[in-house]
Amino acid sequence: MTVTGVVAGVVDSVLDRAIAPGYSVVGFNARKHFWPADPPAGALRGRVAVVTGANSGLGKAAAAGLAELGAAVRLVVRDTAKGEKAREEILAGVPGAELLVDRCDVSDLADVRKFAEGFDGPLDVLVHNAGVLPPRRMETDQGHEVALATAVLGPFLLTDLLSPALRASTDGRVVFVSSGGMYSQPLRMDDPEYREGGFAGAKAYSRVKRMQVVLAELWAEELKTDAVVVHSMHPGWADTPGVSTSLPRFHQLAKPFLRTPEQGADTIVWLAASAAAGRDTGRFWHDRRVRPTHYLPWGKESEVDRQALWAYCRSATTA
Repeated sequence: MTVTGVVAGVVDSVLDRAIAPGYSVVGFNARKHFWPADPPAGALRGRVAVVTGANSGLGKAAAAGLAELGAAVRLVVRDTAKGEKAREEILAGVPGAELLVDRCDVSDLADVRKFAEGFDGPLDVLVHNAGVLPPRRMETDQGHEVALATAVLGPFLLTDLLSPALRASTDGRVVFVSSGGMYSQPLRMDDPEYREGGFAGAKAYSRVKRMQVVLAELWAEELKTDAVVVHSMHPGWADTPGVSTSLPRFHQLAKPFLRTPEQGADTIVWLAASAAAGRDTGRFWHDRRVRPTHYLPWGKESEVDRQALWAYCRSATTA
């Protein structure tokens, strides 16, 4: 490794451990001078991508980035009017992009099944971006806590049902959009639906983001023999409608240091299109670099709990 590479690695690690600088626009601007190369123009031409929660924020930015690289992108949204607005806004920046709006509430397992049953054709990239930070404990029609259903159960079922299409791809990839907040929570398989204790939306969000990282590792093993690559990532602190609505105090204080949605979505697009990201599977990324999934050894989940998560998702999503 060159001296420049060593220095870049040290700077990157310091930013990562310091959290605030690394997660903010400061970290993005510092790292972009040293990180792996951009995917080449047209890297996703002829390929099909599905992005959930694509009407705004990170999802919309990711969809635009994928379209700019040539992908035909399906915007999966709950509100088709907002989805069509996002489509028009993306087209304004990427004229001629092939974009299709699909209605699906990822938290509703019946909706997920309906969407998957109607999905035809190939699939090369599946981005699980939809998420919610609920103000109070709420349940879906199937009786699941809404943050869990949106970030874990819906994506599990969607990956399962679309896996034949991913397997048929010559370079299938799945990306789970997690959060750095997952570092604050262990895997809680003793209470996955958050029924015990006082409910806190931010804690519920962080719990399911931890689950996503573990689930990405488990799906990576499940799909490894079919050459489908599965990764998780966190975008840092980005200025999105979700942040401003769910965390108004944080948004107000941190706004000068927040990343743009495009900066937050950069690694999503890179993982979908880069040849380097296709050579390994089951990793957790931030700013185009693999990150530890735990910083404290006693927070690491047991294999029993990891398998319990898989079993719970399988049981909860079985019709």
